[in-house]
Order: sequence, then structure tokens, then C-alpha cells
Amino acid sequence: MGKRLLLILNPVSGKMTGKKHLADVVGKFCHAGYDPMVYVTQSSGDATRLAAQWGGQAELVVVLGGDGTFTEVMTGLLQAGHTTPIGYIPCGSTNDFASAIGLKKSIPAATDAILNGTVRTYDVGLFGDRPFSYVASFGIFTRASYATPQNVKNALGHLAYLLEGMRDLAAIHPWHLSFEVDGQTVEGDYLFGAVSNSTALGGVLKLNKEVVDLNDGRLELLLVRMPRTAAELNECILSLVEQRYDAPNLTFLSAREFAVTAPPEMEWTLDGEWCGGTDAVTIRNHHNAICLIH
Repeated sequence: MGKRLLLILNPVSGKMTGKKHLADVVGKFCHAGYDPMVYVTQSSGDATRLAAQWGGQAELVVVLGGDGTFTEVMTGLLQAGHTTPIGYIPCGSTNDFASAIGLKKSIPAATDAILNGTVRTYDVGLFGDRPFSYVASFGIFTRASYATPQNVKNALGHLAYLLEGMRDLAAIHPWHLSFEVDGQTVEGDYLFGAVSNSTALGGVLKLNKEVVDLNDGRLELLLVRMPRTAAELNECILSLVEQRYDAPNLTFLSAREFAVTAPPEMEWTLDGEWCGGTDAVTIRNHHNAICLIH
């Protein structure tokens, strides 16, 4: 009997390329001495349930899907207390987390990287008690990640997020939040905010790889304050594009945890999936939480 492998496929991720390559992927793992259990998700939450139920019986869990599927699998393993290494073959619409950790972009190359890779540990975030792999966010562009139809994401990729974000501009308004960070209070009216462990956010924003470490026990907070003039808005946009975080309308901090007070009607997303609102939540780093092989 070979090494036990749990492979979880989301057949509708991205342009459905995972489904097209499934036989080749399974064949490679069989050739490498694995005995695969293959499950195809049918709805949201399936990957979490499958990872929790079967992840502890496998020597490797492979995700064939997008960042949302990866987060579900990671959540299932963490909730069940499994420490099984994860192999991630990204085939979603944006693959922000996959890009941040440098995974191969083609399915054959990502499969080979798992088979020939090494196990590395990574931090994850906790939004209250809910894990997220790379970002908890609110405000402009946040809605685009879960409101854009899958067929539009498939056709337009990152552009779909920008187009949906532009639709938000007509009804743009700031949210008033406060953050308790290392004994200090950061408070204001913000268009956008993200607590992240990534260098890519929602296919729209990029963070400097020289200032973001994905396994340092810390999370990064990026806040975009509501500009008062067109000049301030232009300066803010230019600073984000150039990854300069000292602009007057930007706040950029790194810490182990953030105690957040927010309007309960304000919507959050976790890794691009709708999370709803809450008036108070602690967002913290879970150090060395997961093991990935690549």
C-alpha cells in the first residue's frame, strides 16, 4: 500500500482548469508512490469538512483549486488538530496567497514542485476564532472579491475585481474604526483596510516583499484614510502603486494582534469570502500554524 494522499478538487475554481488536469495530477502522485483519495467539492464548506474528516488519515493533503478552497482545507485541518502537510496547486481567479509564497503558476509545474519540494511552515491569521490564510479586509474593492460572478472572474481575471470595484465608487463612503495596537490607538474614517499576511491583496493591491514576512509571527495592517481633496486621493493612489507607506492618508503597521472596533453593519471578507459584520473583534497571528510543501 502506498503513501496515503487526500486530494480535494474544487471543479469550478478559476477557469475550471483543475478539473481538466485532474487525471494527469492523480497519475503523477500514483507514479510517485501515493495512494490517492480524491474528493470533488459540491458547495461551500465541503473542503473544510473533508479536510477535518480525512486529513488526519493522510500523509499529504493536496488542494486543487483557488485561495478560497485552500483556506477551507486549512481551516478543516486546524479545527481538527491535524498537522498533515498541504500541497497547493493553484487554479483560481487571483491566487493571491499562492503568488505571495511563490508557488508555480502552471498545474504541471506546481504538481512537480510538491513532489520534489520541502516542507515549510507558515503563519495564518485568526479573525476571532476563524482562520484566514492571507487577508481580512473591509471597504472599497472588498465587496468585489465575493460579489463578482464566477463566470466574470473566469473571463476577465484581475480586471473583474477592478471593474466591480469601480461600481462601488458611486456609493463610496468611509467607515469609522479604531484599532488597539501595541498599547496605542489608531482611529479614523477609512475607505479601505486590510489585516494581512501576504504581499498581494484581492488582485488589486501589492505590498512590498521587503517589508512583509509570511512567517515572522506578525500581521500587517494597511489603512487608507478618506481623502479630503482630489489631490490627496491622487497622492494616496500613487503611494499605493509605488508601495510607499508613509503618505499622509495611509497607515501601515505590523503587530502580533489588533483589537478592532467597527460598525456592526460593515462587511468584512476573509480571503475574499464574505464574513459579515461585527462591532468588536481581535485579529491575531497564529505562528507556524500550517505546513506547506513546495
